[in-house]
Amino acid sequence: MQNETTSNALEDQIADNLRRAFSERAEEKVPDRFLDLLRQLRDQEDGDDDE
Repeated sequence: MQNETTSNALEDQIADNLRRAFSERAEEKVPDRFLDLLRQLRDQEDGDDDE
């Protein structure tokens, strides 16, 4: 019983840490270089529609 309780507490702690880490990543600003690449792709797709 003690092992199961300890295991559950450890799993909860790991899950909390993973949620925190991914939450921080999700809130980061997208680098300008990626935004520029996305803009270029959109412009390229828009140009393909004209043909």
